[in-house]
Amino acid sequence: MGFGGKPGPGRPKGSQNKATKAKELDKEQAREFLRTIVKANLGPMIDAQIANAKGIKYLMAREKKGGKWVKVSEAMAGSLAEDSMIEVWEKDPSVQAFTDLLNRTLDKPVEQIQQEHSGQVNMVVQWQK
Repeated sequence: MGFGGKPGPGRPKGSQNKATKAKELDKEQAREFLRTIVKANLGPMIDAQIANAKGIKYLMAREKKGGKWVKVSEAMAGSLAEDSMIEVWEKDPSVQAFTDLLNRTLDKPVEQIQQEHSGQVNMVVQWQK
């Protein structure tokens, strides 16, 4: 007989503690909640990623007071003063967004395994009759 009294005391090997099980349940509920929200907004998020990969354009207006540049939404565009200075600014295309879209669409390319070379060459010579 080993330590601990009668054979097989305690929790069976490989089983989880009650507290661990409770945490796993909470995590799974949180994951499912997040999945639901992401699925509901998937279309607009994909459109945003594609726009980011192409490059984003947005309208900027300079405030008369202070001269600060502010981003103009569609709702604000109609209320701009006639003498406001307006410019269209452009954000460069995002290579990272493009790469991420391709990896998710066409699968991530397999990375090549670099083999190490010791610098030695093994030669086998066969004589032919």
